[in-house]
Amino acid sequence: MNDKRRVVIRKGLALLSEARELLEQARDEEQEAFENIPEGLKESERGQRMEEAADALDNAVSSMEDIESELEQAMES
Repeated sequence: MNDKRRVVIRKGLALLSEARELLEQARDEEQEAFENIPEGLKESERGQRMEEAADALDNAVSSMEDIESELEQAMES
């Protein structure tokens, strides 16, 4: 891989990293909000949606970490 393509990938990684950090923040806030609602509400539809949203965000963050790792490997090639 040439330097020009590495520069493009580094820029993409920087943007991806920034997006991942934003999503981590949203995930953490959603998880904290869920944990702070009364136990009875956790089983409600609203509570279940909050928990599902936090789980989906966690999955997205994990996927983004995998993508970052793949891109870093590509730059080393």
